[in-house]
Amino acid sequence: MIEVAHLTKHYGGRAAVDDISFTVPRGRVTGFLGPNGAGKSTTLRILLGLDRPDAGTALIDGKPYRDLRYPLHTVGALLDGPGSVPERRAVDHLTWIAQSNRIPRRRVHEVLDLVGLGGVAKQQVKKFSLGMGQRLGLAGALLGDPEILVLDEPINGLDPEGIRWVRTFLRGFAARGRTVLLSSHLMTEMADTADEVVVIARGRIAAHGRLDQITAGHPSLEHVFFALTGDQGPEW
Repeated sequence: MIEVAHLTKHYGGRAAVDDISFTVPRGRVTGFLGPNGAGKSTTLRILLGLDRPDAGTALIDGKPYRDLRYPLHTVGALLDGPGSVPERRAVDHLTWIAQSNRIPRRRVHEVLDLVGLGGVAKQQVKKFSLGMGQRLGLAGALLGDPEILVLDEPINGLDPEGIRWVRTFLRGFAARGRTVLLSSHLMTEMADTADEVVVIARGRIAAHGRLDQITAGHPSLEHVFFALTGDQGPEW
């Protein structure tokens, strides 16, 4: 599972996250919600070893990300798109990632087919649409057949068919006893996908629990979200 405990991070004297704690259990899709500036990006960056906390821990199966020898076998992540070289072909982009984590080459073609890019595997990434780029990012996250997925806005740019595919895939992934931490601004889609929800506002946890518990007595998840968060400042 994912365990965040008393996590704190300051930038320029301001707390981006302030003593936050939550867990993301196996067998669940956990939604991570918050306005811009709430601390979502900071939390995810620390979890994936891209930044260091001032205090507290963010662990993946009991270890910091940096201690995972071949991390893609444990956790797959999508932050800020595929991160590929525009002139590189899709298959080559995934191949060098696979080699860095000792993943067999055949897995590259498996994940390209899985996300619907098998037919454009040899096309340069710069020719991809936004939605195709998101699919490539998802393929990269799935390369190591991980037990955990950490995804930030994975359906950005996808058409309705692609959105439905991602929703179905993530629910099936969790149903097999695996773990999903999903950050998104789309409340309706989150309500259709998540089993649990973590809401962060102003660097602190505003709510954490099962989706049905969080939304009890409210017309929708969107109403709960605005009731808990209000207006926020610039994103960290």
